[in-house]
Amino acid sequence: MAPTTPMSRRPSPEAAASPAIRRKLGVVLVDPLPVVRAGISLLVDGRPVSACTTLAFEVRDRSVMTIEGLADGGKLHPLQEAFIEYGGFQCGFCTPGMILAAKALLDENPNPSEDELKHFMHGNICRCTGYKKIIESIMAAAKKMRAGY
Repeated sequence: MAPTTPMSRRPSPEAAASPAIRRKLGVVLVDPLPVVRAGISLLVDGRPVSACTTLAFEVRDRSVMTIEGLADGGKLHPLQEAFIEYGGFQCGFCTPGMILAAKALLDENPNPSEDELKHFMHGNICRCTGYKKIIESIMAAAKKMRAGY
């Protein structure tokens, strides 16, 4: 099953989205930091959310995308390529959340300034870097996406 799909199953009201997504999409979600967007971020209707703090019923009948849903078959999304090319990842824990949040931003604003990018990404925590390479990766991907990748 594709990692982007409407969630239509009726979960219990108190169930977090992460187990439902794990079952429905067959992806592994890990989240030791449930109050920040990190390794288990999702895009729900194009907006970044944490699957651990979002209840499953909140995503019912909505479009849900995981990091696995960005690639087009075997071709990585420009954000994924840029994080590899520019070293925007270190341990990889925060990378899915960074990339999905950046995708939400670039879908809304394809040409953000560096300050706009920093403001939008402020809730994403990386314990490995000073964010310089993450910012460079996102700005490079934005340029590539504007050129029609």
